[in-house]
Amino acid sequence: MTQQSGSVAIVGGYVVPVDGPPLPNGTVLIEDGAITAVGADVPLDGDIEVVDASGKWVLPGFIDAHAHLGVWEEGEGWAGADVNEMTHPNGARLRALDAINPADEGFADALAGGVTSCVVKPGSGNPIGGQTVAIKTWGRMVDEMVIKSPASVKSALGENPKRVYGDKDKLPSTRLGVAAVIRDELTKAQDYLARRDAALARQEPFERDPSSEVLVRVLQGELPWCQHTHRADDIATAIRLADEFGYRLVINHATEAYLLADVIAERGIGCIVGPMFHTRSKVELRNRNLATPGKLANAGVTVALTTDHPVVGIDFLVHQATFAVREGMSREDALRSITINPASILGFADRVGSLAEGKDGDVVIWSGDPLDVLQRAERVFVSGHEVYRYADGQRIVSNPYRTG
Repeated sequence: MTQQSGSVAIVGGYVVPVDGPPLPNGTVLIEDGAITAVGADVPLDGDIEVVDASGKWVLPGFIDAHAHLGVWEEGEGWAGADVNEMTHPNGARLRALDAINPADEGFADALAGGVTSCVVKPGSGNPIGGQTVAIKTWGRMVDEMVIKSPASVKSALGENPKRVYGDKDKLPSTRLGVAAVIRDELTKAQDYLARRDAALARQEPFERDPSSEVLVRVLQGELPWCQHTHRADDIATAIRLADEFGYRLVINHATEAYLLADVIAERGIGCIVGPMFHTRSKVELRNRNLATPGKLANAGVTVALTTDHPVVGIDFLVHQATFAVREGMSREDALRSITINPASILGFADRVGSLAEGKDGDVVIWSGDPLDVLQRAERVFVSGHEVYRYADGQRIVSNPYRTG
C-alpha cells in the first residue's frame, strides 16, 4: 500500500466532490498529502503514482461528528472506559485528547466504513463534560492525528447528568438543577473574564482558572457548545441558555428536534443527529425515528449524522445515511451529513469534508454507490497515504507504527 510520498493520482472513477457536481471518469490528484486538483482533465507528472478507479466511486472520507473513539474502547471494559469523569459537574478543563488510545479496535472499523475523521467527545454524565477534538482515524499517536483541538465543548441536559448526580444525592438531580449548574458556571466565567481583563489592564497578576478559561472561549464565540439533548423540552432549554449567554449552540443527538425544526432552522443551529440503530433504551429516546434527519434537512437545518460510537459501530455511519434517505432525506443531504456538514458545523471544513484543491488528501474508493448497503470501501487514503485496503475478503490496515 502507498505509504511514503503522500502523492498519488486516483483516475477513471466516478468522482463525487460533494461541494460540486459528480465527475464521471474524473481524477483526484494528491501531492504531499493535500489535494492539488480535481477534474476531468488533470495533467499528471510521470513521477506520480496512478491508481485506477475505473468502475468505482471516489468520495471524500466520511466524518462522524460525535463519537467516543479511543476514549471508550471496545472489548476493554473498565480499563478502556475513559469517557466520563463523573466526579464534578463542571468538567470544562477536561480534554478528550488526553484519553484517546489510537490502538482502539474502533479505528480499524472506522477505516473499513470509509470514515477518515471524527470528533471525539467526552460523555454525557456531567452537565459540562469537557473539550472535544477532531482527529483523523489513522495514526501512530493522537497528537499527529489532530485536525482541530479543541473543536467544541461538550455539555449535557436531560436524563444522564441528573441520574449520575441524583444517585450521589448531589446537585444536580433534576433538569432544573442541571440547567442551574450550567448557568452558574457560565456566570462564573463571565465574572472571571471581567476580573482577568481588569488585572491585565492594570498589569497585575491574577489567579488562573482552567475551567473558566475554557468557558470564556465559549462565551466569546471561539468554541461551539455541543449540547447533548434528546427531548424537545431539553432542546428548548438548550436554546434558552444559548440566548442568555450568547454562545454558538450545536444540538447533539436531536432525537425530538423535528418537533422544533422551524425554530432551529430560523436560528441557524446545526444538529448532529443520532445514533439511530439502537433500541429505545430510556424514556427520552421513545420518539427516536429514522425520518428525523430528513425532516430537519427539509426544514433548512444543517444536519450531520453520528453513530455515537461505540453505541453504534462507527463503520455503520454510512448506513445511517442510507436509511435516512429511505425515510425522506435527499441523497445530496445524506452525503453532506457525513462529509462537509459536520466539518462546517464544527469549524474545520477548510481541511476535510469535500474533494477540493487545498484540502487534505483523505479519499475513499468505493466499489459502487456508498449509499447502497451492498457496496464497500475498497481503498482508503489519509493525507495521500493508503492506510486501508479490502482485498481477497480481508480488511488490511496499514500499521502506523511501521518506520522506514
